Amino acid sequence: MKQLTQKEEEIMERYWQYGPMQIRELQTHYDEPQPHVNTLSTMVKILEDKGFLSHKALTARCFEYFARITRDDYRRGSLSAVVDKLFGHSYMSAVSALVKSEKISVEELKDLIREVEKSS
Repeated sequence: MKQLTQKEEEIMERYWQYGPMQIRELQTHYDEPQPHVNTLSTMVKILEDKGFLSHKALTARCFEYFARITRDDYRRGSLSAVVDKLFGHSYMSAVSALVKSEKISVEELKDLIREVEKSS
């Protein structure tokens, strides 16, 4: 899965939160100073090219854009990419690094294991 830049991720967060919308609607979901419509239009086109957004024509020159992937799908893909790149495809190494750096305690890891076992 292709990765998003910070600005692209900001746009996707708005589509995930608010659903399908036109560029001008997207602009209203930004605080002042809002990005220019042309800037957002360019970024949305890039997101379409990357496969994250698609559109439907409302009129000949008016389009509504919508997310093609869910936030959860993006998270899973991003996590997989990090694990593959930094931990040699090993989730065990990734979890071990989190425990060693005290980002997750051994007790939290045990709780997680119990939770997973319950749902299996």
